[in-house]
Amino acid sequence: MKILGLETSCDETGVALYDTEQGLLAHALHSQISLHEIYGGVVPELASRDHVRRIIPLIRKVFTDAKVSGRDLDGVAYTAGPGLIGALLVGVSTGRSLAYGWNIPAVAVNHMEGHLLAPMLEDNPPEFPFIALLVSGGHTMLVKVEAVGSYEILGESLDDAAGEAFDKTAKLLGLGYPGGPPLSALAESGNPDRFRFPRPMTDRPGLDFSFSGLKTFAVNTYKKEGDDEQTRADIACAFVEAVVDTLAIKCKRSLQQTGIKTLVAAGGVSANTQLRERLKKVCRDEGGQVFYPRPEFCTDNGAMIAYAGALRLQAGAEEALGFEGRPRWSLGEL
Repeated sequence: MKILGLETSCDETGVALYDTEQGLLAHALHSQISLHEIYGGVVPELASRDHVRRIIPLIRKVFTDAKVSGRDLDGVAYTAGPGLIGALLVGVSTGRSLAYGWNIPAVAVNHMEGHLLAPMLEDNPPEFPFIALLVSGGHTMLVKVEAVGSYEILGESLDDAAGEAFDKTAKLLGLGYPGGPPLSALAESGNPDRFRFPRPMTDRPGLDFSFSGLKTFAVNTYKKEGDDEQTRADIACAFVEAVVDTLAIKCKRSLQQTGIKTLVAAGGVSANTQLRERLKKVCRDEGGQVFYPRPEFCTDNGAMIAYAGALRLQAGAEEALGFEGRPRWSLGEL
């Protein structure tokens, strides 16, 4: 079964072809970072218009790379939510229309389910059940995964997600957008002993997250200590350490509470090297193992949507002729 996957939930246009027998055949991605960085964040209208310009050329590219055509496909999968409604509708309308024109089934995919299943694209995928830490730009959550489609949300962010806190703190320090990579790079030259930031919600039971207070703590420290290069590096170091430590504490707690030994970390923030090292230690201490997607599949991409869509099509899922985008769509509803 050959599936075309389309991802347009935010600021990256992703297209991929996945074969249930041969694996990933081809994938292509266009990032809008250069389009949005002058504004310090994603401008929804600009994102939607850029998806319109990019999606058909990218589809043609993956067809050429994989040496297939629409006549060879068995289905089309597209991200229907959560995300920016205008951006979502580009992929939704394109995917549903192509499926109709080729007379093949279409399936709507939850963006977070795509991230959750992205490690399955690797040569050594995790086995069910596992705990998934999903840390993308707008979401931070812990999910108990019994099987494909069987998800229990154990905890999630009550305000800013970790990725949002990274971007906002990076902007404070003059690092531009997106803020995660440059903030982590700056943190490496910081003094880890100068500042200690709080670990939000780790002193109480539960697996929920809260990062808005941590961002405010960084702002107040910056205003108090002054604006010089070393202070910015020290603040970045303390901030990254606090986020990584908080995520690690909650992951360890989730493994202990469920008795599950396998952890999956996915989403853009999961590419952070400090976080990977900490989670590796957590799983080693708990007698378990942690799995990640390759770095190019940590961010939004079409491959994860094609894979998730293939599994859903194999299970008999199929969309009606109409379509809709869902800005909010919880994993718990699947």
